[in-house]
Amino acid sequence: MTTFHTPVRMPVDAVIWDYNGVLGLQPEHAMWVGLADLAGWPVGQVPAFQAEFWRRREAYDAGELADHAFWSRLLRGGRVAPPGSALLDALRRADTGMWTRTDPAVMEVLRAVQASGTPQAVLSNAPHVLADALERTSWCSTLVAKAVFSARIGVNKPDARAYEAALVALGWPSPERILFVDDRLDNCKAAERLGMRTVHYTGDPQALVRELPDLPQLQSPAVARATA
Repeated sequence: MTTFHTPVRMPVDAVIWDYNGVLGLQPEHAMWVGLADLAGWPVGQVPAFQAEFWRRREAYDAGELADHAFWSRLLRGGRVAPPGSALLDALRRADTGMWTRTDPAVMEVLRAVQASGTPQAVLSNAPHVLADALERTSWCSTLVAKAVFSARIGVNKPDARAYEAALVALGWPSPERILFVDDRLDNCKAAERLGMRTVHYTGDPQALVRELPDLPQLQSPAVARATA
């Protein structure tokens, strides 16, 4: 169930969206299996691979590790992936492919907000290679005014500096007139501490529509069909 941790008082000047878990779909299990296999992990050790992946991901998302440095620490079975290698390229492509699928229902909401003229930004923890891939997508280039990625600013959410970078990208509007949407409660709490209104999104696009600004575009048949 989607929960709301700050009263949403309309109107808002802009909406800041998290990417993964809100706009983007979570990877399917088969994708994790394929990535673990590519990295040389034995069959049946996907949970251990995932734990190690996430343990090292924060530094990668913050831009502190180059691609080869991140992956070299995750490889098993004697595999190596130096810069320029085919294996490193395959790992990068497989990892990026896991995170670039979008939720059609939420994308329809994004289109409606964009059609209303309300500025939108994305604030996402993402390494350089994923940031580049997301920025090349049609939805990012047409629906979002600004995209702020952690690797490019050198800091991850929930650090306050990440939110401040998004506010700067939007021209530093009043935080209390910004609606921030994220699937992680700690990220929402951090935004609240800066004065933003927040929606803790847990997968219900209809609830999301109810808490966004009261825009006619959100009542369109396309949005109703997508979020039904």
